[in-house]
Amino acid sequence: MSTTPPLGVLPGFDPEYPARAVVDLTAIRDNVVALRRAAPAAALMAVVKGDAYGHGLLPVARAALAGGATWLGAAQVGEALRLRQGGVTPADARILTWLYAPGAPLEEVLLADIDLGVAAPWGMDAAADAARSAGRPARVHLKVDTGLGRNGITLDDLPGVLRRAAELRGLVEVTGVMSHFACADEPGHPSIDAQAKAFEDTVSAVERAGFTPEVRHLANSAATLTRPDTAWDLVRTGIAMYGLTPVPQSSVPSTYGLRPAMTVEARLATVKRVPAGSGVSYGLHYTTSQDTVLGVIPLGYADGIPRHASGGALGPGGPVLVGGGVGDVSSPEAGPGSARVVRVAGRVCMDQVMVDLGPYATEQAGDIVTLFGQADGVEHAGAPSAEDWAQAAGTISYEIVTRVAARMPRVYTGTQEVGADAAGLSALTARGAWS
Repeated sequence: MSTTPPLGVLPGFDPEYPARAVVDLTAIRDNVVALRRAAPAAALMAVVKGDAYGHGLLPVARAALAGGATWLGAAQVGEALRLRQGGVTPADARILTWLYAPGAPLEEVLLADIDLGVAAPWGMDAAADAARSAGRPARVHLKVDTGLGRNGITLDDLPGVLRRAAELRGLVEVTGVMSHFACADEPGHPSIDAQAKAFEDTVSAVERAGFTPEVRHLANSAATLTRPDTAWDLVRTGIAMYGLTPVPQSSVPSTYGLRPAMTVEARLATVKRVPAGSGVSYGLHYTTSQDTVLGVIPLGYADGIPRHASGGALGPGGPVLVGGGVGDVSSPEAGPGSARVVRVAGRVCMDQVMVDLGPYATEQAGDIVTLFGQADGVEHAGAPSAEDWAQAAGTISYEIVTRVAARMPRVYTGTQEVGADAAGLSALTARGAWS
């Protein structure tokens, strides 16, 4: 029989929600330390956009600062402002935000002492207008498109932007130059060197125009780990800070001294025995090959479980760690609660997925299963990782962790080590403020 305590006994499980995302803040801190070692001459910006890749904006920010980050990066203006509103002071960290449309509250950004990325010619005048309203100059980072073809000043537009910045001196201070790689996650791709050269030329053009940027930054997580020569003054680390490898085709997190920070676990809702030939879930794309035991996990695509991770005829299915011991329940000799990885059986539904637990399974409703956690992956350590789910769904690990729904409670561990207020985190988590 299972030794799992009944619902409500284990700390951190909300009786109103049958799953949780456990975020290890010590792992975040230690990952930042490891990344700083990879680029020792550069400062580190912890990128906390997308609610810190689904891990929780403010708790992650505090953990990253404890690891030695001195900058925080939030793409959206609202998240940058929430960092200041949440108690991250200018003495704690510089903050940069860079993705906004005309009409964004840039005056609030400046009053909160936040640096502003300018990615288009109109942005320079918008920054100057905000500076007039705020009564203080705008610190801007020129965001230049060196080959990604995304947000950024084109190389053709750059001379005009520099002329306008010179005209707006006193209202606008050019304190940074930045760009972003297109293919840093493909080491050896020819675009990497091409963009590095374009960025070098951009920096030279900015300096010839009479500006002396405080920070020049190009490297993301992948470049920080595989092309340290592109670090310049500051590296912007995102996915690696959360303990996931930016180059999964050639490395696992431990290759770089990283460990995943998020574990998603749930309680089985239903466990039932079915005969051979039973169809499972919408479309009946999975059929049991023998008499077996099915388990229902009460999570689905409304919780962030990708529908593309469906199993059976639809694909390999997302991996799930079940059981609490060591063994293989494909035979009756296996002990009760033997740990093994099973796959999603059939179609992922809005609120539930099914797994084939095997004919000799002893799991019961209420037992805990782990969808992904602090591991290098099934092939390396036996437990699923976010990358394993990405492979099953045909996507990237970034999407797996970022899409974990806001309604899923976050539980934070390692708060003592990073200097966070555990009681405060627990109270805010209960109200959903960190989701």
